[in-house]
Amino acid sequence: MRAGCPGMPSLALRLTAVLLVGVVAACDDGSSGPSQPPAPLALAPVDSGLDFPVLVVAPPNDPTRLLIVERGGRILLRRNGVRLDSAFVNLTSLTNPPGIDLEYGVLGLAFHPDYISNRRLFVYYLDLNEDPILLELQAEPSLNHADPLPVRTILQLDTPDHAIHFGGTVHFGPDGYLYLATGDGETGGSPTTPSQDSMSLLGKMLRLDVDGGAPYGIPADNPFTGRVGWRGEIFHLGLRNPYRWSFDRQTGDAWIGDVGEDNREEVDFLRVSDQGKNLGWPYREGTACFRPSANCPSSGLTAPVYDYEHSDGCSVIGGYVYRGTAIEGRRGYYIFGDFCDNELRSFRRGADGQPADFETWTLPIPADNTTGFGQDSNGELYVAMASGRVYKVVAE
Repeated sequence: MRAGCPGMPSLALRLTAVLLVGVVAACDDGSSGPSQPPAPLALAPVDSGLDFPVLVVAPPNDPTRLLIVERGGRILLRRNGVRLDSAFVNLTSLTNPPGIDLEYGVLGLAFHPDYISNRRLFVYYLDLNEDPILLELQAEPSLNHADPLPVRTILQLDTPDHAIHFGGTVHFGPDGYLYLATGDGETGGSPTTPSQDSMSLLGKMLRLDVDGGAPYGIPADNPFTGRVGWRGEIFHLGLRNPYRWSFDRQTGDAWIGDVGEDNREEVDFLRVSDQGKNLGWPYREGTACFRPSANCPSSGLTAPVYDYEHSDGCSVIGGYVYRGTAIEGRRGYYIFGDFCDNELRSFRRGADGQPADFETWTLPIPADNTTGFGQDSNGELYVAMASGRVYKVVAE
């Protein structure tokens, strides 16, 4: 079993474990705290019978549509609360089938900010050689289906044959650029991990201009643009496996769930103004030294806002800052989970920058494993489960 790798075959092997479910919230508006007591959380069923859903995504400025990404390659569309009979797009031929001991899957989906008019969308997946690819597709004029024939390949990453860390999430930022957080491609803290290699795109947060070049342009204000010995695409470095991360839709700040190696899981917080930050892998695993195991480097590294030991889980699943209106007192809380212990957790970022009001709920739903989160155009949150269920986070 390959530990610490959500979305990979090892993750599926853990599905037989009997786990309880809980929920938690986090984050801050920049204020010192919530204006009213936060409502307890619950999960309301949205869909079921899916094949390992890993992500829920809404097109920008479209309250009628919600898309569910199945790891195997189908992307399904729910319109006005009803799932269409046929897939929005079927990409199963691009990735390996499950059950053959190969890495596989569609891991990320992002819509262009002008999607309603230009119909452009971007998919991050593992190809038949188990290498990550960022692909551009185009939706049909109805926006109910997309052409499975790629418009172009934006980026193809070359990972080692033994790679199991790929990241998985792609978003457009508040600046209109496309951000992709990549995994380090390693299996266990190698001294040569690419995360600290300035000429490798692995183990990094990348920032690309998909409107300004072929296949993309590098923004002139990227922190390493034009620096000798650095790839200009790099925006942050020192990541291990940032499988799920998100932007705060109100502030533009980034929250990253970076999956740990042996002992710790971490949540990283980056302000919208931050550039060129080093999140510390493999020198540090969370707040603890990893390589070397004592007296590891700390100068210039950005510590996580929150980390926890593997006694409390083993594969963090990053979530979102809640910015909806349906749950009283929850705006500004970060809601996330862990695949292995099946608890959903929450906290907000206090005035001192430290986690505040951390909570966990155990919910009366079938034992399951959290695989991803999502939000609709109104900022309401959703949770995808390995069993094939999708829930909406609601007030109890």
